[in-house]
Amino acid sequence: MLEKTFESSLWASRFMVVLAVIFGLIGAVILFVVASIDIFVTAKYVINTYLTGAHPEHFHQDVVGGIIGAVDLYLIGVVMLLFSFGLYELFISEIDPAKDEEGADSKILAIHSLDQLKDKISKVIVMVLVVGFFQKVAHTEYNGALDMLYFALSITAVAVGLFFLGKVGKH
Repeated sequence: MLEKTFESSLWASRFMVVLAVIFGLIGAVILFVVASIDIFVTAKYVINTYLTGAHPEHFHQDVVGGIIGAVDLYLIGVVMLLFSFGLYELFISEIDPAKDEEGADSKILAIHSLDQLKDKISKVIVMVLVVGFFQKVAHTEYNGALDMLYFALSITAVAVGLFFLGKVGKH
């Protein structure tokens, strides 16, 4: 009797994961809203710049930086969505509307093991790092051939890393 009660309580404790799911979704919504506001602010900056005829010194870097920053936030929001969907499916229940949809597209959020969740989240995190890298590169000043060589090597390293990440994901 004591064992059965303990096991039932232990099994029911998995519902604590709902807190992580809810707050993960809230975090995703916040990130999507902030990224959208960043895009809006960048668009407003571009429109105002062209309407006034001004051309600030780092105009293109500022515009690209604002957009890449927003993409970075969107990607982190996607990580939070994957995290929330994955935890829900692993600990609580399958998401019925996703299961009912026709086609392979609905499988993108289907997660059946911790390894699948880890794999999907890690791929998006790598993309966040790549976007962050390119955002930093856009604001870097190069003072000679050695700096350009480092830049070329870093781009090559990122490309090789993404190539191997794609190879690992297919096997």
